[in-house]
Amino acid sequence: MPLWDRIKESAQQMQTQLEAKKNDLKSGAFRDASMAMCALVAAADGTIDPAERQRVAQLIAGNDVLRNFDAADLQRRFDENLGKLTTDFGFGKVSVLQEIAKARKKPAEARAVIQIGIVIGGADGDFDKTERAVVREACYTLDLPPHEFDL
Repeated sequence: MPLWDRIKESAQQMQTQLEAKKNDLKSGAFRDASMAMCALVAAADGTIDPAERQRVAQLIAGNDVLRNFDAADLQRRFDENLGKLTTDFGFGKVSVLQEIAKARKKPAEARAVIQIGIVIGGADGDFDKTERAVVREACYTLDLPPHEFDL
């Protein structure tokens, strides 16, 4: 199977798994961590282009799991995290990983945050090495083994 098809299939599987856990993913920690993850993946290569912002906006608007939260609030949290990363990526990344760490206490939420990162990273069909690296780093932050997610 070509790499593009595997990435697409993996993102679809992650989305299906997220939807199955929808009712368990309603905490503020999950909300904060998932928006931090979206910002981290969007900024992984050092630039945030309009297409990446659009993908996150579409995820916020169309994802059943994230419908548990107010869309405007999610967008605000995403933008705040993105602002930290664009001001100073290294320092911002520390702050964003602290937001992601909020989901560490609940394994189902922690896994869902990683899955959201994979969905965002694979949304354009190219889950590139910089995106994979930041999602892998988030796995370590959440005490999850990266190999569980093929990272």
